[in-house]
Amino acid sequence: MAEKWEADPGAAFARRLGKSSHELGQTSGNASCPDMWELDNGDVAVIGADLTASYEGRLPAGVSVDPGERLVVIPRATIRAAKTDIPDE
Repeated sequence: MAEKWEADPGAAFARRLGKSSHELGQTSGNASCPDMWELDNGDVAVIGADLTASYEGRLPAGVSVDPGERLVVIPRATIRAAKTDIPDE
């Protein structure tokens, strides 16, 4: 049986995955989200719009947002831009 995964709050930002919101034309001014970052432990941090409350009553069967978790939405362009930086394994 696999160990339960837990986020490591001490992990540091290692590198951006994909392009910044500015490069993708998704933001203006000083705002810098949405964004995706690989952490130094291999986990991924996602910065996006917190839509937990909007989706809580319509999650698919078997899907839940546990206490301490948030459902975050990012633009399609953000994940597509990160695709080349995400390893297959």
